[in-house]
Amino acid sequence: MNITRITTCMVDVPILRELMITSSLGTHTATKITLLRLETDAGITGVGEATVAPKWSGETAWGAREIIDRYLAPAVMGRAVSDIPGALAAMDQIAVLNPFAKSAIEMAMLDAWGKAEGKPVYDLLGGAVRDTAIPIRFSLAALAPEVTAANAARRVAWGHRTVKVKVGLDPHADVARVRAVREAIGPDIRLTVDANGGWSVEDAVWALQEMRPLNLLLAEQPVRREDLDGMAAVRRRVDVPVMVDEGVFTLWDAEQALKKEACDIISVYPGKNGGITLSKAIAEMAAEKGVACAVGSNLELDPGTAAMCHLTVATANIDADRYHGDILGTLYHAQSIVKNPVRLEAGVAHCPTTPGLGVEMDWDVVERLAI
Repeated sequence: MNITRITTCMVDVPILRELMITSSLGTHTATKITLLRLETDAGITGVGEATVAPKWSGETAWGAREIIDRYLAPAVMGRAVSDIPGALAAMDQIAVLNPFAKSAIEMAMLDAWGKAEGKPVYDLLGGAVRDTAIPIRFSLAALAPEVTAANAARRVAWGHRTVKVKVGLDPHADVARVRAVREAIGPDIRLTVDANGGWSVEDAVWALQEMRPLNLLLAEQPVRREDLDGMAAVRRRVDVPVMVDEGVFTLWDAEQALKKEACDIISVYPGKNGGITLSKAIAEMAAEKGVACAVGSNLELDPGTAAMCHLTVATANIDADRYHGDILGTLYHAQSIVKNPVRLEAGVAHCPTTPGLGVEMDWDVVERLAI
């Protein structure tokens, strides 16, 4: 079954006002992404999502659409949907970087392949290694301490057993915010922080030492993404596990982070890593060094959310029980673009078990949200 056509469109999906994420990178008010539809000579279609964010990966919806239409789609045209390695190699030969755009094509290929085989994507990846009910955490904006604390209490009441607090702005305000959240959620809920690279090494060390009584599960990307030496320095000087996120996009990045001992945990997810299979490969590399992985997020819509679920279910070194994943994007959006949304309830994401990604696009809604 071969690829015969790939078409793209862009959508603008608003974020619920009360859940807008404010971090060291600014405030996320809407999600502008590129969707693609892949057609085959068997009449089976697949869908992919490029969950781009210019301040995060440098990609935009307009750029993703252009590079898919002009370069990436022609590079994979006529290829069997099951030839994922060949497609990834062909795309890398014609364009460097652009992981979210490449991931959208791989996602659609896996979706179509799964439908043809009558299997969910996790079976194409080697089969389920855990239950399809995946614990998830919730990410809280860097707002005033009392506001963030109240939001945290609401999410815990909904069912989350882990919450993440955005930090990386002002270290003193960051400490006050995290302290207020811990007081609001009590001692038994897992608590993590994410600086998105906003701290210096010295600020990170000071802030994390001040937060020591708060019993943090992990500290995510405390310093700039390119500063693996700084990450390693923070890790040596604090007693909270350090997660690398922005610092690992590629297999090469992961190799360097592991070599420099810059992290205790690696955040992986399909868009950032250029595909589901590449996320899985990073997790397998990390397993050889005894470093666990967790699933991160760029506030995906349903196709991207489903892809993250399948990756988690099929990857042993994603320690989903200890490090609850960021499979949460659809909770933040005011509109679903599918007829059967991925079920997120009581702090759990339920991986679809039907063939392919397991989501059915609502193209009428997509048309209304089109840019």
